[in-house]
Amino acid sequence: MNAPLHREIPASILNAAQALSQVSAQWDSDIVKQITDYIAIPAKSPTFDSDWAQHGFIDTVMRNAASWVEAQKVEGLTLEIVRLEGRTPVLFFEIPASSGSDLSAAGPRTVREATSVGARPTVLMYGHLDKQPEFTGWRNDLGPWTPKYEDGKLYGRGGADDGYAVYASIAAVQALKSQGVAHPRIVGLIETCEESGSYDLLPYVNALRERLGEVALVICLDSGAGNYDQLWLTTSLRGNAAGVLKVEVLTEGVHSGDASGLVPSSFRIMRQVLDRLEDSKTGRLLPQSFHCEIPADRLAQARATAQILGDEIYKRFPWAHYDCEGSNTLALPTTTDPVEALLNRTWRPTLSVTGAEGFPALKDAGNVLRPYTAFKLSLRFPPLIDASAAVQELKTLLEDNAPYQARVTFESSGGATGWNAPSTVPWFEQALNDASQSFFGAPCGTIGQGGTIPLMNMLSQGFPKAQMMVCGVLGPRSNAHGPNEFLNVPYAKKLTAAVAHVMARMPG
Repeated sequence: MNAPLHREIPASILNAAQALSQVSAQWDSDIVKQITDYIAIPAKSPTFDSDWAQHGFIDTVMRNAASWVEAQKVEGLTLEIVRLEGRTPVLFFEIPASSGSDLSAAGPRTVREATSVGARPTVLMYGHLDKQPEFTGWRNDLGPWTPKYEDGKLYGRGGADDGYAVYASIAAVQALKSQGVAHPRIVGLIETCEESGSYDLLPYVNALRERLGEVALVICLDSGAGNYDQLWLTTSLRGNAAGVLKVEVLTEGVHSGDASGLVPSSFRIMRQVLDRLEDSKTGRLLPQSFHCEIPADRLAQARATAQILGDEIYKRFPWAHYDCEGSNTLALPTTTDPVEALLNRTWRPTLSVTGAEGFPALKDAGNVLRPYTAFKLSLRFPPLIDASAAVQELKTLLEDNAPYQARVTFESSGGATGWNAPSTVPWFEQALNDASQSFFGAPCGTIGQGGTIPLMNMLSQGFPKAQMMVCGVLGPRSNAHGPNEFLNVPYAKKLTAAVAHVMARMPG
Protein backbone atom coordinates (compact mmCIF):
# COMPACT_ATOMS: atom_id res chain seq x y z
CA MET A 1 0.00 0.00 0.00
CA ASN A 2 1.26 3.48 -0.86
CA ALA A 3 1.85 5.85 2.03
CA PRO A 4 -0.97 8.37 2.44
CA LEU A 5 -0.45 11.78 0.95
CA HIS A 6 -0.04 14.70 3.32
CA ARG A 7 -0.41 18.42 2.89
CA GLU A 8 0.98 21.11 5.14
CA ILE A 9 -1.69 23.05 7.07
CA PRO A 10 -1.06 26.15 9.14
CA ALA A 11 -2.29 25.88 12.70
CA SER A 12 -2.11 28.06 15.76
CA ILE A 13 -0.13 27.56 18.93
CA LEU A 14 -2.30 27.46 22.01
CA ASN A 15 -2.61 30.79 23.81
CA ALA A 16 -1.65 29.70 27.33
CA ALA A 17 -3.28 32.55 29.24
CA GLN A 18 -6.54 32.18 27.34
CA ALA A 19 -6.55 28.40 27.79
CA LEU A 20 -5.95 28.62 31.55
CA SER A 21 -8.63 31.28 31.91
CA GLN A 22 -11.14 29.13 30.05
CA VAL A 23 -10.48 25.87 31.87
CA SER A 24 -10.39 27.66 35.23
CA ALA A 25 -13.80 29.19 34.58
CA GLN A 26 -15.16 25.79 33.53
CA TRP A 27 -13.80 24.14 36.65
CA ASP A 28 -15.33 26.84 38.86
CA SER A 29 -18.72 26.98 37.15
CA ASP A 30 -19.28 23.32 36.36
CA ILE A 31 -16.59 20.69 36.90
CA VAL A 32 -16.24 21.14 40.67
CA LYS A 33 -19.99 20.55 40.97
CA GLN A 34 -19.81 17.46 38.75
CA ILE A 35 -17.02 15.95 40.85
CA THR A 36 -18.82 16.92 44.07
CA ASP A 37 -21.85 14.93 42.90
CA TYR A 38 -19.57 12.08 41.87
CA ILE A 39 -17.89 11.89 45.29
CA ALA A 40 -21.29 11.47 46.98
CA ILE A 41 -21.88 8.17 45.12
CA PRO A 42 -20.19 5.11 46.72
CA ALA A 43 -19.13 3.57 43.41
CA LYS A 44 -16.70 1.13 44.96
CA SER A 45 -14.61 -1.07 42.70
CA PRO A 46 -15.83 -4.68 42.27
CA THR A 47 -13.19 -6.09 44.63
CA PHE A 48 -14.76 -4.06 47.44
CA ASP A 49 -18.39 -4.43 46.35
CA SER A 50 -19.16 -7.86 44.95
CA ASP A 51 -22.78 -6.77 44.38
CA TRP A 52 -21.78 -3.69 42.36
CA ALA A 53 -24.15 -4.58 39.52
CA GLN A 54 -27.16 -4.84 41.84
CA HIS A 55 -26.26 -1.70 43.78
CA GLY A 56 -26.00 0.30 40.57
CA PHE A 57 -23.52 2.91 41.80
CA ILE A 58 -20.97 2.20 39.07
CA ASP A 59 -23.68 2.45 36.43
CA THR A 60 -24.83 5.75 37.94
CA VAL A 61 -21.43 7.45 37.81
CA MET A 62 -20.90 6.10 34.30
CA ARG A 63 -24.24 7.46 33.08
CA ASN A 64 -23.62 10.81 34.78
CA ALA A 65 -20.22 11.18 33.14
CA ALA A 66 -21.58 10.17 29.73
CA SER A 67 -24.47 12.65 30.02
CA TRP A 68 -22.09 15.45 30.94
CA VAL A 69 -19.75 14.70 28.04
CA GLU A 70 -22.68 14.67 25.61
CA ALA A 71 -23.95 17.98 27.01
CA GLN A 72 -20.64 19.65 26.15
CA LYS A 73 -21.47 19.28 22.44
CA VAL A 74 -17.82 18.99 21.42
CA GLU A 75 -17.64 19.20 17.65
CA GLY A 76 -17.53 15.74 16.09
CA LEU A 77 -17.57 13.86 19.42
CA THR A 78 -19.35 10.52 19.58
CA LEU A 79 -19.55 8.36 22.66
CA GLU A 80 -20.80 5.00 23.81
CA ILE A 81 -21.08 3.15 27.09
CA VAL A 82 -19.68 -0.24 26.13
CA ARG A 83 -20.77 -3.30 28.08
CA LEU A 84 -19.37 -6.81 27.83
CA GLU A 85 -21.33 -9.56 29.52
CA GLY A 86 -20.47 -9.90 33.20
CA ARG A 87 -17.96 -7.04 33.19
CA THR A 88 -17.91 -3.50 34.50
CA PRO A 89 -18.75 -0.92 31.81
CA VAL A 90 -16.40 1.47 30.03
CA LEU A 91 -17.05 4.83 28.45
CA PHE A 92 -15.57 5.19 24.97
CA PHE A 93 -15.54 8.49 23.10
CA GLU A 94 -14.01 9.58 19.81
CA ILE A 95 -13.20 13.02 18.39
CA PRO A 96 -11.93 13.33 14.81
CA ALA A 97 -8.73 15.19 14.04
CA SER A 98 -8.98 18.90 13.39
CA SER A 99 -6.69 20.95 11.17
CA GLY A 100 -7.47 24.13 13.15
CA SER A 101 -8.54 27.49 11.83
CA ASP A 102 -6.88 30.43 13.59
CA LEU A 103 -3.40 31.87 13.64
CA SER A 104 -2.22 33.22 16.96
CA ALA A 105 0.08 36.11 17.64
CA ALA A 106 2.77 33.60 18.49
CA GLY A 107 2.96 32.80 14.79
CA PRO A 108 2.04 29.80 12.65
CA ARG A 109 3.36 26.31 12.82
CA THR A 110 2.53 23.42 10.53
CA VAL A 111 0.92 20.07 11.03
CA ARG A 112 0.56 17.32 8.48
CA GLU A 113 -2.96 16.35 7.58
CA ALA A 114 -3.33 12.87 6.11
CA THR A 115 -5.95 12.36 3.43
CA SER A 116 -6.85 9.16 5.27
CA VAL A 117 -8.23 9.68 8.79
CA GLY A 118 -7.11 6.17 9.68
CA ALA A 119 -3.54 7.24 9.04
CA ARG A 120 -3.72 10.04 11.60
CA PRO A 121 -1.93 9.49 14.89
CA THR A 122 -4.32 9.10 17.81
CA VAL A 123 -4.30 10.40 21.38
CA LEU A 124 -5.80 8.03 23.95
CA MET A 125 -7.16 9.74 27.07
CA TYR A 126 -7.61 7.41 30.04
CA GLY A 127 -9.28 7.59 33.44
CA HIS A 128 -11.46 5.54 35.76
CA LEU A 129 -14.62 6.07 37.80
CA ASP A 130 -14.48 3.20 40.32
CA LYS A 131 -13.29 3.94 43.85
CA GLN A 132 -11.44 2.53 46.80
CA PRO A 133 -13.49 1.68 49.93
CA GLU A 134 -14.19 4.12 52.75
CA PHE A 135 -11.34 3.44 55.21
CA THR A 136 -11.33 4.97 58.69
CA GLY A 137 -9.81 8.08 60.28
CA TRP A 138 -11.60 10.81 58.35
CA ARG A 139 -11.67 14.23 59.94
CA ASN A 140 -14.85 14.77 61.96
CA ASP A 141 -16.32 17.16 59.41
CA LEU A 142 -15.32 15.02 56.41
CA GLY A 143 -16.24 11.62 55.04
CA PRO A 144 -15.69 9.46 51.96
CA TRP A 145 -19.16 10.14 50.52
CA THR A 146 -19.74 13.63 51.97
CA PRO A 147 -17.83 16.01 49.68
CA LYS A 148 -16.57 19.30 51.04
CA TYR A 149 -14.82 22.13 49.21
CA GLU A 150 -12.40 24.03 51.43
CA ASP A 151 -9.45 26.29 50.58
CA GLY A 152 -9.16 25.00 47.03
CA LYS A 153 -9.35 21.35 48.08
CA LEU A 154 -12.32 19.12 47.23
CA TYR A 155 -12.43 16.38 49.89
CA GLY A 156 -13.98 12.95 49.41
CA ARG A 157 -13.29 9.52 47.99
CA GLY A 158 -12.41 9.24 44.33
CA GLY A 159 -12.36 12.87 43.23
CA ALA A 160 -8.58 12.91 42.80
CA ASP A 161 -8.24 9.18 42.10
CA ASP A 162 -9.40 9.80 39.51
CA GLY A 163 -13.01 10.76 38.90
CA TYR A 164 -11.90 14.15 37.64
CA ALA A 165 -10.08 12.66 34.62
CA VAL A 166 -12.97 12.44 32.18
CA TYR A 167 -14.06 16.01 32.97
CA ALA A 168 -10.54 17.42 32.70
CA SER A 169 -9.95 15.54 29.44
CA ILE A 170 -12.99 17.02 27.75
CA ALA A 171 -12.22 20.49 29.14
CA ALA A 172 -8.74 20.27 27.60
CA VAL A 173 -10.25 19.41 24.21
CA GLN A 174 -12.69 22.33 24.53
CA ALA A 175 -9.76 24.67 25.16
CA LEU A 176 -8.27 23.59 21.84
CA LYS A 177 -11.56 23.87 20.00
CA SER A 178 -12.33 27.34 21.32
CA GLN A 179 -9.05 28.69 19.94
CA GLY A 180 -9.30 26.84 16.65
CA VAL A 181 -6.09 24.96 17.39
CA ALA A 182 -5.26 21.91 15.34
CA HIS A 183 -5.33 18.63 17.23
CA PRO A 184 -4.92 14.94 16.42
CA ARG A 185 -7.65 12.34 16.53
CA ILE A 186 -8.64 11.74 20.16
CA VAL A 187 -10.25 8.72 21.78
CA GLY A 188 -11.20 8.27 25.41
CA LEU A 189 -11.34 5.13 27.51
CA ILE A 190 -12.83 5.51 30.98
CA GLU A 191 -13.04 2.25 32.93
CA THR A 192 -14.63 1.13 36.21
CA CYS A 193 -12.37 -1.69 37.36
CA GLU A 194 -9.02 0.04 37.92
CA GLU A 195 -8.98 -0.17 41.71
CA SER A 196 -9.53 -3.92 41.37
CA GLY A 197 -6.51 -4.37 39.11
CA SER A 198 -8.25 -3.59 35.78
CA TYR A 199 -9.02 -7.26 35.16
CA ASP A 200 -11.99 -6.21 33.00
CA LEU A 201 -9.98 -3.77 30.90
CA LEU A 202 -8.00 -6.02 28.53
CA PRO A 203 -11.17 -7.61 27.05
CA TYR A 204 -12.41 -4.11 26.28
CA VAL A 205 -9.08 -3.05 24.77
CA ASN A 206 -9.22 -6.14 22.54
CA ALA A 207 -12.86 -5.50 21.60
CA LEU A 208 -12.14 -1.83 20.79
CA ARG A 209 -8.71 -2.29 19.25
CA GLU A 210 -9.71 -1.27 15.72
CA ARG A 211 -11.62 1.75 17.02
CA LEU A 212 -8.68 2.83 19.17
CA GLY A 213 -6.57 3.28 16.05
CA GLU A 214 -2.83 3.92 15.93
CA VAL A 215 -2.21 5.35 19.38
CA ALA A 216 0.79 7.69 19.36
CA LEU A 217 0.20 9.45 22.70
CA VAL A 218 -1.45 8.18 25.87
CA ILE A 219 -2.68 10.74 28.39
CA CYS A 220 -3.35 9.09 31.74
CA LEU A 221 -4.50 11.37 34.58
CA ASP A 222 -4.41 8.70 37.30
CA SER A 223 -0.99 9.39 38.76
CA GLY A 224 0.78 11.69 41.20
CA ALA A 225 2.77 14.87 41.55
CA GLY A 226 5.91 15.51 43.57
CA ASN A 227 4.65 18.96 44.52
CA TYR A 228 2.01 21.42 43.35
CA ASP A 229 4.56 23.82 41.83
CA GLN A 230 5.17 22.22 38.43
CA LEU A 231 3.99 19.61 35.99
CA TRP A 232 5.14 16.08 36.86
CA LEU A 233 5.63 13.23 34.42
CA THR A 234 5.45 9.72 35.85
CA THR A 235 8.35 7.64 34.56
CA SER A 236 7.60 4.30 36.20
CA LEU A 237 4.95 2.39 38.15
CA ARG A 238 5.48 -0.59 40.41
CA GLY A 239 3.68 -3.87 39.83
CA ASN A 240 1.36 -5.34 42.40
CA ALA A 241 0.34 -8.73 43.73
CA ALA A 242 -2.40 -9.09 46.32
CA GLY A 243 -4.04 -11.95 48.13
CA VAL A 244 -5.08 -13.45 51.45
CA LEU A 245 -2.63 -15.50 53.52
CA LYS A 246 -4.46 -17.71 56.02
CA VAL A 247 -3.06 -19.90 58.80
CA GLU A 248 -5.41 -22.41 60.46
CA VAL A 249 -4.59 -24.57 63.51
CA LEU A 250 -8.00 -25.36 65.04
CA THR A 251 -11.59 -25.71 63.94
CA GLU A 252 -12.79 -23.43 66.75
CA GLY A 253 -11.40 -21.19 69.46
CA VAL A 254 -10.36 -22.71 72.81
CA HIS A 255 -9.47 -21.42 76.28
CA SER A 256 -6.01 -19.89 76.04
CA GLY A 257 -5.09 -21.01 79.55
CA ASP A 258 -5.88 -24.61 78.64
CA ALA A 259 -4.26 -24.68 75.22
CA SER A 260 -1.48 -22.11 75.00
CA GLY A 261 1.97 -23.64 75.08
CA LEU A 262 0.61 -26.80 73.49
CA VAL A 263 -1.46 -25.53 70.59
CA PRO A 264 0.78 -23.29 68.45
CA SER A 265 -0.49 -19.78 67.93
CA SER A 266 -1.71 -19.16 64.37
CA PHE A 267 -0.27 -15.66 64.69
CA ARG A 268 3.19 -17.01 65.55
CA ILE A 269 3.05 -19.35 62.55
CA MET A 270 1.99 -16.39 60.42
CA ARG A 271 5.09 -14.52 61.61
CA GLN A 272 7.32 -17.47 60.71
CA VAL A 273 5.80 -17.76 57.25
CA LEU A 274 6.18 -14.06 56.56
CA ASP A 275 9.81 -14.26 57.72
CA ARG A 276 10.46 -16.30 54.58
CA LEU A 277 9.37 -13.32 52.53
CA GLU A 278 10.50 -10.25 54.45
CA ASP A 279 13.29 -9.24 56.79
CA SER A 280 11.18 -7.73 59.56
CA LYS A 281 14.08 -5.58 60.80
CA THR A 282 14.74 -3.80 57.49
CA GLY A 283 11.62 -4.45 55.42
CA ARG A 284 13.73 -5.89 52.60
CA LEU A 285 12.04 -8.65 50.62
CA LEU A 286 14.27 -11.71 50.70
CA PRO A 287 13.67 -13.48 47.35
CA GLN A 288 16.19 -12.01 44.93
CA SER A 289 13.82 -12.65 42.03
CA PHE A 290 11.54 -9.92 43.39
CA HIS A 291 14.29 -7.35 42.83
CA CYS A 292 15.72 -5.89 39.62
CA GLU A 293 18.58 -3.66 38.59
CA ILE A 294 17.49 -0.02 38.56
CA PRO A 295 18.14 1.51 35.10
CA ALA A 296 20.80 4.21 35.00
CA ASP A 297 18.43 6.86 33.61
CA ARG A 298 15.96 6.28 36.44
CA LEU A 299 18.76 6.62 38.99
CA ALA A 300 19.78 9.91 37.42
CA GLN A 301 16.17 11.16 37.44
CA ALA A 302 15.76 10.15 41.08
CA ARG A 303 18.83 12.21 42.01
CA ALA A 304 17.48 15.22 40.11
CA THR A 305 14.03 14.89 41.70
CA ALA A 306 15.58 14.51 45.15
CA GLN A 307 17.28 17.88 44.61
CA ILE A 308 13.86 19.46 43.93
CA LEU A 309 11.85 17.81 46.70
CA GLY A 310 14.43 17.23 49.43
CA ASP A 311 13.02 16.03 52.74
CA GLU A 312 9.44 16.74 51.60
CA ILE A 313 9.63 13.28 50.01
CA TYR A 314 9.07 11.76 53.45
CA LYS A 315 7.79 14.71 55.49
CA ARG A 316 4.58 14.83 53.46
CA PHE A 317 3.17 11.76 55.20
CA PRO A 318 0.99 12.06 58.35
CA TRP A 319 3.49 10.59 60.83
CA ALA A 320 2.27 9.57 64.26
CA HIS A 321 3.59 11.82 67.00
CA TYR A 322 3.71 11.84 70.77
CA ASP A 323 5.12 13.88 73.61
CA CYS A 324 8.42 12.61 74.99
CA GLU A 325 9.85 14.58 77.90
CA GLY A 326 8.33 17.80 76.64
CA SER A 327 9.31 17.40 72.99
CA ASN A 328 7.09 16.43 70.06
CA THR A 329 8.48 13.13 68.76
CA LEU A 330 7.59 11.80 65.31
CA ALA A 331 7.71 8.27 63.96
CA LEU A 332 10.59 7.85 61.50
CA PRO A 333 10.73 6.76 57.85
CA THR A 334 12.88 3.87 56.67
CA THR A 335 15.40 6.41 55.39
CA THR A 336 15.87 10.17 55.42
CA ASP A 337 18.10 10.14 52.35
CA PRO A 338 15.92 11.70 49.60
CA VAL A 339 17.37 9.56 46.79
CA GLU A 340 16.99 6.32 48.74
CA ALA A 341 13.49 7.38 49.78
CA LEU A 342 12.46 7.81 46.15
CA LEU A 343 13.97 4.49 45.12
CA ASN A 344 12.40 2.64 48.05
CA ARG A 345 8.91 3.69 47.00
CA THR A 346 9.36 3.21 43.26
CA TRP A 347 11.99 0.59 42.35
CA ARG A 348 12.24 -1.72 45.35
CA PRO A 349 9.76 -4.42 46.37
CA THR A 350 7.76 -3.91 49.56
CA LEU A 351 5.23 -5.86 51.60
CA SER A 352 2.18 -4.25 53.22
CA VAL A 353 -0.49 -5.95 55.33
CA THR A 354 -3.67 -4.10 54.40
CA GLY A 355 -6.25 -6.13 56.30
CA ALA A 356 -6.68 -8.84 58.91
CA GLU A 357 -9.30 -11.41 59.88
CA GLY A 358 -9.68 -13.86 62.72
CA PHE A 359 -9.28 -11.22 65.43
CA PRO A 360 -12.14 -10.10 67.65
CA ALA A 361 -12.46 -6.41 68.40
CA LEU A 362 -10.41 -5.39 71.42
CA LYS A 363 -13.52 -4.90 73.54
CA ASP A 364 -14.66 -8.45 72.69
CA ALA A 365 -11.31 -10.21 73.08
CA GLY A 366 -11.42 -12.75 75.89
CA ASN A 367 -8.92 -15.43 76.93
CA VAL A 368 -9.33 -17.45 73.76
CA LEU A 369 -6.67 -19.00 71.56
CA ARG A 370 -7.95 -18.13 68.10
CA PRO A 371 -8.39 -20.89 65.50
CA TYR A 372 -6.90 -18.95 62.59
CA THR A 373 -5.21 -15.76 61.46
CA ALA A 374 -5.64 -14.24 58.01
CA PHE A 375 -3.80 -11.27 56.51
CA LYS A 376 -4.51 -9.48 53.28
CA LEU A 377 -1.14 -8.90 51.63
CA SER A 378 -0.18 -6.27 49.09
CA LEU A 379 3.22 -6.67 47.47
CA ARG A 380 4.66 -3.95 45.28
CA PHE A 381 7.21 -5.14 42.74
CA PRO A 382 9.75 -3.15 40.73
CA PRO A 383 8.50 -2.10 37.29
CA LEU A 384 10.54 -4.75 35.43
CA ILE A 385 9.33 -7.81 37.38
CA ASP A 386 6.76 -10.08 35.73
CA ALA A 387 3.77 -10.24 38.03
CA SER A 388 2.44 -13.66 37.00
CA ALA A 389 5.76 -15.35 37.78
CA ALA A 390 6.06 -13.42 41.04
CA VAL A 391 2.57 -14.42 42.18
CA GLN A 392 3.30 -18.09 41.59
CA GLU A 393 6.64 -17.90 43.40
CA LEU A 394 4.97 -16.07 46.27
CA LYS A 395 2.31 -18.76 46.66
CA THR A 396 4.90 -21.54 46.71
CA LEU A 397 7.11 -19.69 49.17
CA LEU A 398 4.29 -19.08 51.65
CA GLU A 399 2.47 -22.42 51.46
CA ASP A 400 5.23 -25.05 51.33
CA ASN A 401 6.42 -26.87 54.48
CA ALA A 402 4.11 -25.16 56.92
CA PRO A 403 5.29 -25.11 60.56
CA TYR A 404 3.48 -27.70 62.73
CA GLN A 405 1.71 -28.93 59.57
CA ALA A 406 -0.74 -26.08 59.99
CA ARG A 407 -3.04 -25.36 57.07
CA VAL A 408 -1.43 -22.41 55.28
CA THR A 409 -3.05 -21.09 52.12
CA PHE A 410 -2.42 -18.07 49.92
CA GLU A 411 -5.37 -17.14 47.73
CA SER A 412 -4.21 -14.65 45.15
CA SER A 413 -6.56 -11.91 44.03
CA GLY A 414 -4.39 -11.24 41.00
CA GLY A 415 -1.31 -9.33 40.02
CA ALA A 416 -0.30 -6.61 37.59
CA THR A 417 3.10 -6.08 36.04
CA GLY A 418 4.55 -2.63 36.53
CA TRP A 419 5.64 -0.19 33.87
CA ASN A 420 8.77 1.65 32.83
CA ALA A 421 8.11 4.58 30.51
CA PRO A 422 9.66 4.67 27.04
CA SER A 423 12.25 7.30 26.28
CA THR A 424 10.71 10.68 25.53
CA VAL A 425 11.08 11.92 21.95
CA PRO A 426 12.16 15.55 21.42
CA TRP A 427 8.76 17.06 20.58
CA PHE A 428 7.17 15.47 23.65
CA GLU A 429 9.91 16.52 26.05
CA GLN A 430 9.80 20.07 24.71
CA ALA A 431 5.98 20.19 24.93
CA LEU A 432 6.01 19.02 28.55
CA ASN A 433 8.60 21.60 29.57
CA ASP A 434 6.84 24.36 27.68
CA ALA A 435 3.53 23.43 29.31
CA SER A 436 5.07 23.37 32.77
CA GLN A 437 6.77 26.73 32.23
CA SER A 438 3.61 28.26 30.75
CA PHE A 439 1.24 27.23 33.53
CA PHE A 440 3.51 26.75 36.56
CA GLY A 441 6.60 28.84 35.85
CA ALA A 442 8.92 25.86 36.43
CA PRO A 443 10.28 23.00 34.30
CA CYS A 444 8.55 19.64 34.12
CA GLY A 445 9.68 17.22 36.83
CA THR A 446 9.99 13.45 36.50
CA ILE A 447 9.11 10.99 39.22
CA GLY A 448 8.46 7.29 39.61
CA GLN A 449 5.31 6.24 41.44
CA GLY A 450 4.85 3.37 43.84
CA GLY A 451 1.31 2.64 42.73
CA THR A 452 0.10 0.47 39.87
CA ILE A 453 -1.89 1.35 36.74
CA PRO A 454 -2.29 -1.97 34.87
CA LEU A 455 -3.40 -0.24 31.66
CA MET A 456 0.00 1.36 31.14
CA ASN A 457 1.84 -1.93 30.70
CA MET A 458 -0.93 -3.20 28.41
CA LEU A 459 -0.72 -0.10 26.23
CA SER A 460 3.07 -0.09 26.12
CA GLN A 461 2.95 -3.64 24.80
CA GLY A 462 0.14 -2.89 22.34
CA PHE A 463 1.52 0.47 21.18
CA PRO A 464 5.29 0.30 21.75
CA LYS A 465 5.97 3.56 19.88
CA ALA A 466 3.45 5.66 21.83
CA GLN A 467 4.56 8.44 24.13
CA MET A 468 3.07 8.29 27.62
CA MET A 469 1.87 11.42 29.41
CA VAL A 470 1.14 9.86 32.79
CA CYS A 471 0.33 12.67 35.22
CA GLY A 472 -2.09 13.41 38.01
CA VAL A 473 -3.17 15.53 40.93
CA LEU A 474 -2.13 13.16 43.72
CA GLY A 475 0.44 15.42 45.29
CA PRO A 476 1.58 15.84 48.90
CA ARG A 477 -1.06 14.92 51.51
CA SER A 478 -3.78 14.25 48.93
CA ASN A 479 -3.98 10.79 50.53
CA ALA A 480 -5.68 8.67 47.89
CA HIS A 481 -7.10 5.41 49.33
CA GLY A 482 -6.85 6.78 52.87
CA PRO A 483 -8.84 9.25 54.96
CA ASN A 484 -9.22 12.90 53.96
CA GLU A 485 -8.46 12.31 50.29
CA PHE A 486 -8.61 15.59 48.39
CA LEU A 487 -8.40 17.01 44.91
CA ASN A 488 -6.25 20.14 44.66
CA VAL A 489 -8.46 22.20 42.32
CA PRO A 490 -5.96 24.98 41.47
CA TYR A 491 -3.43 22.34 40.44
CA ALA A 492 -6.08 20.42 38.46
CA LYS A 493 -6.91 23.57 36.47
CA LYS A 494 -3.28 24.02 35.43
CA LEU A 495 -2.92 20.32 34.64
CA THR A 496 -6.01 20.50 32.40
CA ALA A 497 -4.49 23.42 30.48
CA ALA A 498 -1.15 21.58 30.27
CA VAL A 499 -2.87 18.59 28.66
CA ALA A 500 -4.36 20.88 26.02
CA HIS A 501 -0.93 22.41 25.40
CA VAL A 502 0.74 19.03 24.85
CA MET A 503 -1.97 17.85 22.46
CA ALA A 504 -1.63 21.09 20.48
CA ARG A 505 2.11 20.43 20.05
CA MET A 506 1.70 16.83 18.88
CA PRO A 507 2.95 16.34 15.30
CA GLY A 508 0.35 15.32 12.76
